[in-house]
Amino acid sequence: MKSEPKNKTGETAPAPAPAPAAPAPAEASLMEGELGEIKIHEDVIANLVAMATLKVPGVSRLAGSTVVDAIASIVGSRRMQARAITIGLAGDNRVTVDLKLNILVGYRLPEVVQQVQRSVIDNIEDVTGMTVTRVNVAVQDIDEQPVEEDDEDEDKEDGTGSVPPAAIPPMP
Repeated sequence: MKSEPKNKTGETAPAPAPAPAAPAPAEASLMEGELGEIKIHEDVIANLVAMATLKVPGVSRLAGSTVVDAIASIVGSRRMQARAITIGLAGDNRVTVDLKLNILVGYRLPEVVQQVQRSVIDNIEDVTGMTVTRVNVAVQDIDEQPVEEDDEDEDKEDGTGSVPPAAIPPMP
């Protein structure tokens, strides 16, 4: 006969909780038919969200650290996108999106956010055939407009922006 485990006071210890079930794969089944099942990974949906969001005028970028994001983009990492976009998948091919972004200064936030929501919904529904039930947008920061170089400050005698050969001093 096997004895039950005891705690410090000599009482029978409760049985350990069962291990949690493994998380379901991050994909949504679109249809099942004669030819098989079609699945779309949530990373694909996140890419659709990013593309739709960044096309909207007034959106600076997906939210995150500019230094870390710049390095991540150079090495091809998508970790920044994972921090800025969360995809929720439900039965019946329904999708919810949580999105964090930065807006450019000078744009009306509610208008930009509504355009982002419409763009994200249209892109996901057009490409995947899934139904988007919500697009929650959090504006994390307002970024300055990128500074464009002034054409008048450059030496442009021929209109191309290149320096004419006579203006380049000879090498010693």
